[in-house]
Amino acid sequence: MTSWLDAHPEYKSIRAGAADLNGQARGKRIPIRFARKIEEEGMRFPLSVLNLDIWGEDVEDSPLVFEIGDPDGVLQPTERGYVPMPWLNSPSALLPLWMYTEDGQPFGGDPRHALAMVVERYKALGMTPVVATEMEFYLVDDSGREIQQPASPRSGKRRPGAEILSLRALDAFDNFFNDLYDGCDAMGIETEAATSEVGLGQFEINLVHVDDALRAADDAWLFKMLVRGLARKHDMAASFMAKPYEDYAGNGMHVHFSVIDKDGKNLFADGTHEGTPLLRQAIAGCLKGIPDLALIFAPHGNSYDRLVPESHAPTGVCWAYENRTASVRVPGGSPAGRRVEHRVAGGDVNPYLFLAAVLGSALIGIEDGLTPPPPISGNAYEQDLPQIPATWAEAIDALEESELAKRILPEQLIQNFVLTKRQELHYFRELSPNEKLDLYLDTV
Repeated sequence: MTSWLDAHPEYKSIRAGAADLNGQARGKRIPIRFARKIEEEGMRFPLSVLNLDIWGEDVEDSPLVFEIGDPDGVLQPTERGYVPMPWLNSPSALLPLWMYTEDGQPFGGDPRHALAMVVERYKALGMTPVVATEMEFYLVDDSGREIQQPASPRSGKRRPGAEILSLRALDAFDNFFNDLYDGCDAMGIETEAATSEVGLGQFEINLVHVDDALRAADDAWLFKMLVRGLARKHDMAASFMAKPYEDYAGNGMHVHFSVIDKDGKNLFADGTHEGTPLLRQAIAGCLKGIPDLALIFAPHGNSYDRLVPESHAPTGVCWAYENRTASVRVPGGSPAGRRVEHRVAGGDVNPYLFLAAVLGSALIGIEDGLTPPPPISGNAYEQDLPQIPATWAEAIDALEESELAKRILPEQLIQNFVLTKRQELHYFRELSPNEKLDLYLDTV
């Protein structure tokens, strides 16, 4: 990491920080001369910093605060190293960190460590997940009392409606997307195609499949920072909020994953359309996990506005081949690329918890040799299916009571997350619609 600083003498400051349970970056701005000290010694923060609510406040009932004296942990650099921050005016770099306890053990309330634990369990079985996320977001003009799609920098006009797969919509914001792709290159985030989606000013960019789930989660976390930061630089807001517009589709964060062996063979593929028994076991685990883990896939009050019928988001717990109304989909294409697409999560998720939940539930299906129900065909919204929890309160209760979740996530993390969400739910109920929009628009 020191060699990176030596190669970039123009950088005068760094940001050192970690993701809390809501995926918010918590850290400090540090003059460059102190960077090597952090590399060597880490940085001390209260453990409770990773367990703040969405407003950045202490969780009142948190066992990490007054009960044990709000002790420090030690944040150490992750293997990612320094990452440029192209949305800032002066050359600055982010040093991603993760939390350890005083005795050097991974902190059980750190979402990145939770994902690392799941990946290690795959490794113990001789398997490696291969992961790619699809990142949906809105570009928004939030300068007035009501949010609206931003005016085209080229024509000064606003799109009158959704333009699915419209090249014109992409070209209207060409300067933004050029900066975004340049920023991804600088930050080491491999990206694929950008598309115009079904909402007003809504777009999607797919990140490349990688055989490192921690890197995939890092990429998604960093990508959200980059998009939000660059949008402000272009006099707009970017929102990953699950449902910013009542009458248009919400933002999802779908994940595609397969599993390879030590030789790189796709263990979901056998040359057939159906795929291997291992594929179906992973699907069965994903289906089993959806009701219990819904709070991770839909972590905020606004998240449940997205999970309604006929809204391009799933509501029933089911799977299918090449069917976007299902919550778990097996995409078409070459049998050699057989994989699972998990379609439940909103764009407002914590990427580390999200991937831990998806890959962890799939692993339970593999470990227990589960068998899924038959795949559906047709419109899932019109079928009698088990349902994803429809309210925030239901999802909080489901995670708290789940034995399955305890097989995937540290109990300390589950407890902290539940306490956080109960506090947020309490105060969320007191907010006006505009206050709710302000809370989430470019926060999550």
